[in-house]
Amino acid sequence: MDVEFSGSGEFLWVQVIKQGINTQEVCALLAKTAGLPTRAVSHSGLKDRQAVASQWFSLHLPGLPDPDLPDALSAQVSVIQRCRHQRKLRIGTHRGNGFKIRLRDCTSTPQDLDQRCARIRDQGVPNYFGGQRFGRGGDNLRQALVLYTASRKKRISRHLEGLLHSSARAFLFNQVLARRVDDGSWCQGMDGDIWMLDGSRSIFGPEPLTDELINRCRDGDISPTGPLYGSSAQTESPSLEQEVVAQYPEYTQGLICANARPGRRRLSLRPRDFRWEWEGADLLLQFELSRGEYATSIVTELVDIEEKPPV
Repeated sequence: MDVEFSGSGEFLWVQVIKQGINTQEVCALLAKTAGLPTRAVSHSGLKDRQAVASQWFSLHLPGLPDPDLPDALSAQVSVIQRCRHQRKLRIGTHRGNGFKIRLRDCTSTPQDLDQRCARIRDQGVPNYFGGQRFGRGGDNLRQALVLYTASRKKRISRHLEGLLHSSARAFLFNQVLARRVDDGSWCQGMDGDIWMLDGSRSIFGPEPLTDELINRCRDGDISPTGPLYGSSAQTESPSLEQEVVAQYPEYTQGLICANARPGRRRLSLRPRDFRWEWEGADLLLQFELSRGEYATSIVTELVDIEEKPPV
C-alpha cells in the first residue's frame, strides 16, 4: 500500500496476514475485537480466502484510543502493523497486488511450461473475471437473475445488490472475451474496437484496425477492450459485443433498470515483472497485477482448475 501515514488522526490503519478467511469476515473480526460496529471498519479490495495474504484495514476511532488488538486475532489472522492516519481506507486505494504462487508436482514437462510462461510474459493472457466475482458455484449470478426477473423485488442490502450487479456485468464481459478468444482477436484487435492505453483507464475509439494499432497492441502500449455493461452502454461498441450480450436480455435489462454505470475493461492482461523458476517438480511464479485483475487468469494458462469462472 503506497501511503505515507500522518501518524495521527481518527483512523487506525491495521495490516494483517490472513489465510482461510475472507475479507468481510476479517472486517467483522476486527470490529468485534475492537468493540466497534462493522461499518466502522473499511478495506480497499477483496483477497482470496485460501491464499496467505497481506491486507490493510482502517478502523474509525473518533476521539477514541487505540483498541487492544492482540497480535493474533485468531488462528487465521495476525496483526503485523498499525498506524494512525487522517484518512479512511477506501475501495480502490491500492494500485495492485503482488503474487507468489507455487504450482506443486507439475505433470506437464518443464519445456512445455517454460514455453507457456514465456508466452504469458510476452503476450499476456485473456483478462477474464475470476470465479471469486461470481460467488461459490456461481451463486451470485443465480441471485442476480432472481433479482432481475422477480415480479416483486425483494429488499436486499446495498452491498449485496452491488455484488450482484458486478457479477452480472462480469459475466457479460466474460462472454464477449470468450468469443474474442475463439477468433483470436483478444490480443490483436479488430475493426471497430475501443482501445485502452496501458497504465491508465483512458480509452479511445472505435477505430478501424490498422497496422499501427496492431503493432502498439503487440508492444503492450494499448489493448482492445470489452464492455462493462450498464444503463447507457455505448451503442458504437463493436457489433460482436452487441450480438453477444443480446443473448442475455435478463442481465442487460436488469442492469439498465438498476442504472448500473457502464465502463470498459481491457481484454488482455499482461502481468508486470513476471518471473518463474523451478524447485524440483514445483514451478514458482512471481508477478504483479493491477487491481481488478485475477491471478487465476495466469494460473489457468498453466494448469487445469476444477472450478473455472462462468464463460
